[in-house]
Amino acid sequence: MPTLTRARILENAQQMQEELSQIRRDFHMHPELGFQEHRTAEAVARSLREMGLRVDTGVGITGVVGHLGGGKPVVAIRADMDALPIQEANAVPYASQTPGVMHACGHDAHTAILLGVAKLLSQLKDRPAGEVRFLFQPSEEGWDAELKSGAVRMIEDGCMKGVDAVLALHVAADIETGKIEVEQGYFAAAVDSFRATILGAGSHGASPHKGVDPIFLFAQAFTAMQGIRSRRVNPVRGAVVTVGSVHGGSATNIIPDKVEITGTLRSFEDETRRLLWTELEKALGVCRSLGGDYQLTIEKGYPGQFNTPEVVNVIRSVVSDLIGADRLVPFEPDMGAEDFAYMTELAPGAMFLLGVKGWEKERTGHSPAFDLDEKAMPVGLAILAETTCRMLEAKGSK
Repeated sequence: MPTLTRARILENAQQMQEELSQIRRDFHMHPELGFQEHRTAEAVARSLREMGLRVDTGVGITGVVGHLGGGKPVVAIRADMDALPIQEANAVPYASQTPGVMHACGHDAHTAILLGVAKLLSQLKDRPAGEVRFLFQPSEEGWDAELKSGAVRMIEDGCMKGVDAVLALHVAADIETGKIEVEQGYFAAAVDSFRATILGAGSHGASPHKGVDPIFLFAQAFTAMQGIRSRRVNPVRGAVVTVGSVHGGSATNIIPDKVEITGTLRSFEDETRRLLWTELEKALGVCRSLGGDYQLTIEKGYPGQFNTPEVVNVIRSVVSDLIGADRLVPFEPDMGAEDFAYMTELAPGAMFLLGVKGWEKERTGHSPAFDLDEKAMPVGLAILAETTCRMLEAKGSK
């Protein structure tokens, strides 16, 4: 490998292509679900120790934190490690060896890239003063019994203590390999789940007037729910109200006594988020005006993930300097959620998307056919490493 200096940081990263692929494929072959990432965490901790880093294990149950350097400022970089409960459909040598579990969201690549960043920065001759903290996080995709995700558990264990800036990347299967998408402001949505039981009074299907039909009640409530986004939310604000499941009834000639529904609420700003909660209650209130009743539970999920302008500007300048401004693609907001949001609530930070689309065939995230073009990984590594250096310089000069 060439002499490790910031002037050659992209070249240094590209020299690690084969190593990154090997690491990523090993993780891909041995995926682990949230808070079960024992093998992954052990491999990460072992690699970090071999690089000479101070290592904390068991952070946030199965998380790992690596410390490079010391003092202030502190710049943290986060990668998630968990896989999904999906049976892989790809016929590749590195396919998952765990039935019903696969890395269908690219967390294997995130973990491999962050290990690459740690190795490169640990050997960088002109790394700025301060601490670089590597956060290998469990369970981004789900919650534990207390409805806490991996980011929350790691924060509770002190991973963000003293952090002056925090960075992350996420692979994007719909963006051309090596291109970058990043924007200031809200980058991912707040997500809440709801469960509701619409209560009626059962009767014979031939005598609907002798009961209170909860299916009819649901139809009215559903119409009202669809009006929340179009009539109650400011048109320039992002919001989604989706009913994901409806269960009620057991026979063709029986009117049931209840209908159970579940769904998701998505928003960006806290004001809009609270409005959705209030308006959902009002929409379901239609059931009471028609002689029925309802029970509603809202499970508060991740907050909106906000990209700090100053950090985004540094990422953009790094992309322009390393691979060219033409590799930046326009930001297209969507309502996906990310528990990295909990970290950017505590320190200035940003996440960017790394394009990994290397096939004409659709390989979308969270699908059995998901895969990624590994040639993108050194690009993500170099951008994270140089952005970290510039953030150390920027925070250190204040």
